[in-house]
Amino acid sequence: MMVVLGSSLNADAADGTRIDLVNRTALRVCSDPSNIPFSNDKSEGFENKIADIVADELKIPVQYTYFPQSVGFIRRTLFAKACDIVIGYAQGDELVLNSNHYYKSVYALVYRANSGLDGVAEISDPRLKDKAVGIVAGTPPADNMNKVGLMEKARPYRLMVDRRYDSPAEQMIADIRKGEIDAGILWGPIAGYFAANGGEKLVVAPLLKESTGPRMAYRITFGVRNGEDDWKRRLNQIIQKRQGDIDEVLLKFGVPLVDEQDKLITAPRKSKS
Repeated sequence: MMVVLGSSLNADAADGTRIDLVNRTALRVCSDPSNIPFSNDKSEGFENKIADIVADELKIPVQYTYFPQSVGFIRRTLFAKACDIVIGYAQGDELVLNSNHYYKSVYALVYRANSGLDGVAEISDPRLKDKAVGIVAGTPPADNMNKVGLMEKARPYRLMVDRRYDSPAEQMIADIRKGEIDAGILWGPIAGYFAANGGEKLVVAPLLKESTGPRMAYRITFGVRNGEDDWKRRLNQIIQKRQGDIDEVLLKFGVPLVDEQDKLITAPRKSKS
């Protein structure tokens, strides 16, 4: 999930624009070159596949501007007018203009099968007491873990890294498989993909019953420049028309999808013409 941290800068906002600078001859996408399962420079991520769906609907080719998704990403790509869309952006961040959300996912607990954690659906479950749980520092579940006393034995993993050189989520998954930690909590799309790839298949338990602390489920949108309302409306039309195709991509990558009642979606929804 594209996350822009708080200090990102009034300068970023000042670089925004109130006029439509969208290139109509290509879908110019801002993307991370090494951030699987989301994207890479070989177009192997699910955001790459979704960009292909949008481009197909527009009948234009996809062109990428690559930059690591860290502080400065939006300023160096979208606000620099090098591209016109960020495929994955959390709804509600005022730095960009959000389209309607095209999926909603949830943080998930990951663990080895038959490890005594089957059925756990919330961080306060007594079975997690005295367990070593991996957590990405600065993410919402860390607050909940702290509230229920799980931080003493927790193993922290870094949030902001250059994925060309480091992958904390993959390290967490490897540590679970080796038994160095008992479980880990990751953003759903990351959990679903890595738990099914690279070794022993792990259990992914969406934290759908979490009722205290920060919310666990988040809507993901296309991010565009503020003021480009016509472009946003066109993207909303594409989301509505191609929702089923988008869902199919996300489910294939193991993304835990939830509806507006936070119920799991297990099959692609019907698209609307």
